Amino acid sequence: MKLQTIIDIKPSEWKIGYEDKILMLGSCFSDEIGEQMKQRNLPVTCNPFGTLYNPLSIAQAIQLTELPEIVEYGGLWHSMAHHGSFSRPTKEEAEEAVKASVETMQKAFEEATVVIVTFGTAWVYEWNKESEVRSQDKYVVANCHKMPDSWFTRRRLTVEEIVAVWQPIIGKYPDKHWLFTVSPIRHIKDGLHENQLSKATLLMAVNELVNQSYSPQDGLSAERSVFCQAKPVYFPSYEILLDELRDYRFYADDLVHPSSLAVNYIWERFVETFCTNGTRNQMQIEHKQWKFEHHRPLH
Repeated sequence: MKLQTIIDIKPSEWKIGYEDKILMLGSCFSDEIGEQMKQRNLPVTCNPFGTLYNPLSIAQAIQLTELPEIVEYGGLWHSMAHHGSFSRPTKEEAEEAVKASVETMQKAFEEATVVIVTFGTAWVYEWNKESEVRSQDKYVVANCHKMPDSWFTRRRLTVEEIVAVWQPIIGKYPDKHWLFTVSPIRHIKDGLHENQLSKATLLMAVNELVNQSYSPQDGLSAERSVFCQAKPVYFPSYEILLDELRDYRFYADDLVHPSSLAVNYIWERFVETFCTNGTRNQMQIEHKQWKFEHHRPLH
């Protein structure tokens, strides 16, 4: 008797191991899986800009080479390209934190052999307020930082917009293994119907990206060309939680985020797909060591 609709996931042709450098970017689901990797001592850098949700802001984080706009609001200075955890009491402190994150991102991306990107939402907010840096030319922000709604224009990205931004990035770095996933966490503030439209847009965009053919760019070194892979891949974390784990016992108290049980289950499916038996054995050893080091004795 079958009591679940099990998602069929074929083992990946390429594997993730301790010899890789991993960069994880995107929604808070990236943070969850990134934490699983850290507990097993895998060489991973997770969200140097903080949690990012929409595809354009994630792409901007990869491409950013200079300080983004820093805006004062509510007694704090905020980067419009960063998560709120980078907000600081003074502009100098905010710029220092942001500059350090840009340097971390550039180094991590340059060294990364595996880039895992999690899209959270296709809904974006465009900054349309005149400022010292810009004169009302609209651009997508990573976070609104609880600023007035009138300062932004809210809209949903199209599949074509997302593909147009990401296809050149993947094509420029075909020597990296690109892994895309769509966060199963629902953005209920957008409304449940709007959330469904958003997730559908992301799923179609990723489908377009993983079905494109990518080849080495002109000028790519012979050493890098050797390791080029044909296409990015998709991992169905969205489908696992919504279809395979179709029950509220797999959700946290807010009924939106996955519970620790669900995160562990999705992690196990991820490991089955992308890790060899040797890597899995090493991860078990590393995880035991991590738990030993973080054990808090009663006495």
